[in-house]
Amino acid sequence: MKKHGIVTAIDVGTTKICTITANVEESGHLRIIGIGIAPSTGMHKGLVVNVKEAAQSIQASVRKAELMSSRKIESAYIGVTGRHITSVNNRGAVSINNGDRLVRSDDLKRVIKTSQNIQVPADRKLLHIIPRGFAVDGQPGVKNPVGMRGQRLDVETHIITTAVTSVQNVIKCVRSVGVEVEDVVLEPLASSEAVLTEEEKQSGVILADIGGGTTDVAIFRDGAIWHTAVLPVAGYQLTRDIAMGLGLPFDIAEDMKKRYASVMPVYEGNKKQTPQEMLQDGHGVSYQDLCDIVRARIEEIVRLVMLELPQTDYEQLVPSGLVFTGGSSNMSGIDALARDMVHLPVRIGAPNNLAGLPERLHDPAYATAVGLVLWAAKQDAPPLWQSKRLGFLRVFSLVSRLKKLFNRK
Repeated sequence: MKKHGIVTAIDVGTTKICTITANVEESGHLRIIGIGIAPSTGMHKGLVVNVKEAAQSIQASVRKAELMSSRKIESAYIGVTGRHITSVNNRGAVSINNGDRLVRSDDLKRVIKTSQNIQVPADRKLLHIIPRGFAVDGQPGVKNPVGMRGQRLDVETHIITTAVTSVQNVIKCVRSVGVEVEDVVLEPLASSEAVLTEEEKQSGVILADIGGGTTDVAIFRDGAIWHTAVLPVAGYQLTRDIAMGLGLPFDIAEDMKKRYASVMPVYEGNKKQTPQEMLQDGHGVSYQDLCDIVRARIEEIVRLVMLELPQTDYEQLVPSGLVFTGGSSNMSGIDALARDMVHLPVRIGAPNNLAGLPERLHDPAYATAVGLVLWAAKQDAPPLWQSKRLGFLRVFSLVSRLKKLFNRK
């Protein structure tokens, strides 16, 4: 942990808004002091579709966290997602012109700046620029080149861009309730802080955060981010499939999904009590039909996630397999189904990287919110610059990320 004092994170999701306030002590321990969870309105697939409704939902969540912590929330880190997110890996190189040929911090800044030489349309801006690894005089795999001698320094970075207006709308909603935005973080990167181990990131792993509106994908290799993507299929589509397939109102379909849905095969001899015996509104359906509909959509999500990999030799690329998180990963049997499909290790990831985490947050649904708090607590420097076009969006802090990279054991 780097930052001391109070940090706040707001996960502006499609189905819920989660605000978490924590105290980062001088010892480095992080203690949760405020939690606020409220239903989300005005959001669809990670995008603001009604500013007023979204702001009201954010305000409800923030006020609950303030009441619990007895502190006013003045600023926060927020997560963003949506189909407007794109990513690319790029390289940069510079000559080491120092008389002693020693690589210095200024050389790191220069080489990372050269890696930004990509065409970014006027309606988009850089969100994250993440160093993946360095090479000195052609020697790859260098994690910390500072102090090394050489004539040429290369870097490979993972660059994430976002649509200006989409992020501006989220920031506008947060600021309208009196909360300034300290930084904006891509949600799967935040979730990875909460549910992935360093060993998984090093060997190779896929994180699939199945939320309400989107499935956020982050692939890690050699301890660094390798690829990110946002898929427009998630919990909302599951509920819509149930509603349309079984002729149910959307709210009842959502309740049925949460209570009874499973992706595991159901057989004629199954003695489990069926949904129609449990529902009280006169809607009765076949348990088998419910599971078949859910299973078909989950299979599609798994296939779409695996298509983000450039090759089919999954065991070599991501030997640590697939980690599901997000609210929709609570679906019964999803890990077993995916394991049968991809023939890799599969597990459900819940927040586990925070000592003393309240029991209610030990749930995949809160991976992004908890991850945002962990992300915020690690920041020890302000962003290098602030985009004029985004107004209040602060771009990825290269200095703090480099320090984090170099301090990794």
